[in-house]
Amino acid sequence: MSQAPLFASHEPALPSAGDPALPPALAAVDTTRLAQELDGAGWSRLPGLLSPDACRALADLYTAGRFRSTVVMARHNFGRGEYKYFEYPLPEPLASLRPALYGLLLPVARRWHEALGADAAFPDTHAGYLERCHADGQTRPTPLLLRYGAGDYNCLHQDLYGELVFPLQVACLLSEPGRDFSGGELVLTEQRPRMQSRVTVVPLRQGDAVVFAVHDRPVPGQRGAYRVKMRHGVSPVLSGERHVLGIIFHDAS
Repeated sequence: MSQAPLFASHEPALPSAGDPALPPALAAVDTTRLAQELDGAGWSRLPGLLSPDACRALADLYTAGRFRSTVVMARHNFGRGEYKYFEYPLPEPLASLRPALYGLLLPVARRWHEALGADAAFPDTHAGYLERCHADGQTRPTPLLLRYGAGDYNCLHQDLYGELVFPLQVACLLSEPGRDFSGGELVLTEQRPRMQSRVTVVPLRQGDAVVFAVHDRPVPGQRGAYRVKMRHGVSPVLSGERHVLGIIFHDAS
């Protein structure tokens, strides 16, 4: 995961680590490494994005927060377990993290869309992007909390909720492996043209986040960039309870 950024000559400037617009949890992010890992593998870890106290407070919202809907995965053949979509206004620190992460990831998102020949005109702010989503009929918030118990899992999928799709998303583990649960690894797969799928298990501790591709990412080839399709899921939880915060930047229709 140490490849140079894709099409580096067109690399827009990433926010500096000391940017005052970033919350403290993001101030230490190595943006060069972030871009290189996203280009090279389609995912990158953000260690210690949330404190243990913040993780516990967010996990507690599963039974005390305000949500627009609850999904029981077994009813839809999505796997086993549950997740809940937040309603607006989003709680802190999610309300601050979502626009800050959007700004951090925006240069990579624009570059990926340009490489794939798609519309790369993402607005400069997340508020502006949400305005575009809502004007297109995608008005329902997509950040969510997921809860898995023993035997629960999540089938491989892509989080597509309408025509407008921001190409990157973030998941933050709120529980501690080995203490709160066992098993339940985040799994990423990628399918390159005329090749078998490649699988990656992402190692996370409590408070760690991972940025990863929602669906397609560009990979340079002999005739320019080609599309690699990515999916993600969760292996079966063997014991305990696992909570995850999902941050998706486009809203749902």
